Amino acid sequence: MLSTIQNQMVMKCVAYQNGVSIGEVTVEDISEVINQDNTFVWLGLREANSDLLNQIQTEFCLHELAVEDARSAHQRPKLEEYGESLFIVLHTAYLVDNHIEFGETHLFLGPKFLATIRHGGSSSHQKVRDRCESLPHQLSKGPGFALYAIMDFIVDNYVPVIEVLQARFDVIEADIFHHHPSRETMENLYALKRELLLLESAINPVIDICNQLMHAHNGVIPKDIRVYFRDIADHIKRIDQTIKGIREMLVAAMQVHLTFETVRQNEVVKRLAGWGAILAIPTMVFSWYGMNFKHMPELEWIFSYPLVLGTVAFCSLYLYWRLKRAQWL
Repeated sequence: MLSTIQNQMVMKCVAYQNGVSIGEVTVEDISEVINQDNTFVWLGLREANSDLLNQIQTEFCLHELAVEDARSAHQRPKLEEYGESLFIVLHTAYLVDNHIEFGETHLFLGPKFLATIRHGGSSSHQKVRDRCESLPHQLSKGPGFALYAIMDFIVDNYVPVIEVLQARFDVIEADIFHHHPSRETMENLYALKRELLLLESAINPVIDICNQLMHAHNGVIPKDIRVYFRDIADHIKRIDQTIKGIREMLVAAMQVHLTFETVRQNEVVKRLAGWGAILAIPTMVFSWYGMNFKHMPELEWIFSYPLVLGTVAFCSLYLYWRLKRAQWL
């Protein structure tokens, strides 16, 4: 039963010699295969449990601290060096039914191996593997090129996420300018800002990781592979500029939304004040004649009632016309 569970976690484990696949290998045979000349192993795992991690630690001679970090899916993006091997953590983002799912990919890189462990939301690396296998002259340079291919794949997946966030912002922006401000609009703005911050926190450390891979770690990153990581860094910088642009527009949209809400409230106050002024005329007149004074000469005049009503109506209509002309009503 335990073997079956572990097999479900192993996506693929293939050995490559001179850049050409020589077939799949079991986890138990990894240590023997990587001892062959010009050979490295590419292992892909998903949600690996402790027993499987302990097994690959033995096969690849990994440091216990790196393996301990790989057990948890709550690591920050980083690159750490342990002897001849590197431990890299990258945050992933991809779309599921137009909804953004975040995850993590942990990578162990050595001179003779590359092991990836996917946690949470992430896409299969099969397309990456197929692409690398179609370029044996590049794959012959070792696991460093496979590392570049996976990192490039993860970064490329940020692009459709950015496009969805941009489209979502455009819809919210249209709602702000064409409809009345609402609580739902403000909630959507804050939700969008939160996703932008999560994405930004995922991509920014990748630039530092690429810089380290370009200038250090000669044992696992050949010199002719480093230029590829510079390309990833440039790609990340362009994405980061796009995120910053959306975020600035988002802040402006929030300010415009609040301004529109203030203007709308002022319009409501003006209307209430206008109708209050109109109602003040009959209120004052009728309260005047509601006083219990015995001697009010006009009470005995036959035209006093229609005259008072007419005066109240005229004054109210005149005030309504003036307020309407001043756009208070």
